Amino acid sequence: MPSTVSAPPRGPSARPGYRAVLGAPHAARTFGAALLGRLSYGVVPLALLLTVREATGSYSAAGAAMALFALASVLLSPVRAGLVDRHGPRRVLPPMAVLYGALLLAVVAATARPGTAPAAVGALVVAAGACTPPLGPVMRTFWRRLLPDPVLLRRAFSLDGVAEELLFVTGPLLVGLLLPPVGPGGAVAVGAGLLLAGALLLVASPVAAGGPDAPGETDGADDPDGAVPPAGRRRRSPLGGGRALRAAVLASAVTGLALGALDLMVLAFAEDRGRPEAVGWILAALSAGSAVGGLGLGALDRPVSNAVRLPLFTAGLGLALAGAGLAPGPVLLGVAVGVAGFFVSPALTTSYLVADEAVAPEARTRAGAWVNTAFNAGSAVGGAGVGLLVGHLPLPLCFALAAAPALAAVPVLLRMRDFGGTRSRRKSDPVGGQAA
Repeated sequence: MPSTVSAPPRGPSARPGYRAVLGAPHAARTFGAALLGRLSYGVVPLALLLTVREATGSYSAAGAAMALFALASVLLSPVRAGLVDRHGPRRVLPPMAVLYGALLLAVVAATARPGTAPAAVGALVVAAGACTPPLGPVMRTFWRRLLPDPVLLRRAFSLDGVAEELLFVTGPLLVGLLLPPVGPGGAVAVGAGLLLAGALLLVASPVAAGGPDAPGETDGADDPDGAVPPAGRRRRSPLGGGRALRAAVLASAVTGLALGALDLMVLAFAEDRGRPEAVGWILAALSAGSAVGGLGLGALDRPVSNAVRLPLFTAGLGLALAGAGLAPGPVLLGVAVGVAGFFVSPALTTSYLVADEAVAPEARTRAGAWVNTAFNAGSAVGGAGVGLLVGHLPLPLCFALAAAPALAAVPVLLRMRDFGGTRSRRKSDPVGGQAA
């Protein structure tokens, strides 16, 4: 069974920080393995796009292949996570990672031969997407095994979310470094190797030996931050989650929709002002704001409950995004986008925490995968929807329309506020706020 870190003493002088998160037994090793494998998620999409484009000579074929890759990866994520919940990471992740890597290498081999039919390449790309291992949801399940203390768990989820976001920035940079020596096909192979190595190291961790009833796997009854069912209400199997899971999925979806729309709107804004070079640093401000918000959330010692945080962060994102459309120039747009980013990581971290606590231990990987799927699906819808609007409507109106789903979700989330559960059984814990 995996080792866990005992709950830190509570008191005014006991404020465990991020060092305590990584100082838990096996935590740094397990997290490092997960990050190594998840770096592949930032490398493979761009490398595959370039590989298919080079082989077919068609941007449309490459774009269609990558859209299908993303669709297969996103829509089947809960299914793959369900296999991990059912059979355990050590039985599922290695064969899944091997199959994923083999299919990526098959794409490289197929595109290396002249005259390969685009349909055949597309089929291999879709098959690879369908086999993408759910390393992110698995790692979030492992965090609960490592850190039964709710304060440290919240810090771990915050750190995990910020690190994952940085990987999606680092991945394309790594592809750029790999292109001159090995070409796009070689970059795909490197991405496959990263995921395989990370997955194997992850399941080699002692944490992977535990099942849903491993030490540290609590049902949320003592979690002051958590989204637990009210006293007397039992979770439904095999997934269940009720209002809490629906709230987490909704918040994640509208966050993804806002971000998917934002990229294209920033590009249109910069080009309209004759400053296309500003796109990079404006989007960098988004990432920086998200990192600050995520780490700041994790560092709080007395946060309000999830039932308050989730609509609060969702509303903040919507208002900041709507306000960004009123920026007169790139500098102020960058500031507004950075403010919007400040709410992104906290909203997603809280969504994952809510989903994690809403379901039974044996369904946590799948619950996290649903939150992740909602974010990616929302991002795709946001990008496609704004693509139809930009150029036909004023940009400030486009920003407002992109913010509208997040703002519209707030009253729905407020009506779901009882997902925070009762606090009557947790009076001794000073960390959580009072939920409605």
